[in-house]
Amino acid sequence: MKKGFIFDLDGVIVDTAKYHYLAWKKLANELGFEFTQEQNELFKGVSRKRCLEILLAIGKIEATQEQFDTWMIEKNLDYLEFIKNMDESEILPDVPKVLEFLKERNIPIALGSASKNAQPILEKVGLLSYFDTIVDGNNVTKAKPDPEVFLLAAKQLGVDANNCVVFEDAVAGIKAANAAQMTSIGIGDKNVLNEAQFNFIDFTQISTDFIKNLI
Repeated sequence: MKKGFIFDLDGVIVDTAKYHYLAWKKLANELGFEFTQEQNELFKGVSRKRCLEILLAIGKIEATQEQFDTWMIEKNLDYLEFIKNMDESEILPDVPKVLEFLKERNIPIALGSASKNAQPILEKVGLLSYFDTIVDGNNVTKAKPDPEVFLLAAKQLGVDANNCVVFEDAVAGIKAANAAQMTSIGIGDKNVLNEAQFNFIDFTQISTDFIKNLI
């Protein structure tokens, strides 16, 4: 039975959450209100459209469709400006070790992310070549916790969903992996990601023996 491994991007492979936060904070400030790190937790694993809806609710701001669309574009342009200088130093600890271990064994690897900038980010940090397919916000219509992103990744890898392993740092992502009947591995606080089948603070805690057992 062929196994497939699917990785979320933000908070799993690279820490781009800080750049998303800066871009949302900039927009909030322009609209006349503060946006805190704590409030930013609500945005984990959520689509850009839904994030803006939450942000406007926090600021008690009503918007026309035209304003909404303009702010979506503005936020993304600010985000792209923030990530322009990303490099391999942004990769989270021991992620390349796990990717290399899987690649050496010809295990299919996919990215499954809500981000619409996944490919350029992977290029900037030098990890794009590890991935056999990328499914991101450009390919799906339903955001996590809907399992669409992971089911499409499994299909593109040519692996049955129940033979896929997902690495996620968001509650919505864990719910999506479980809904897809995949093995869910939470990266982060196990009290938050308590629906995951396995939990690790980060990849430094994941041994090659553990990966072997998953394969």
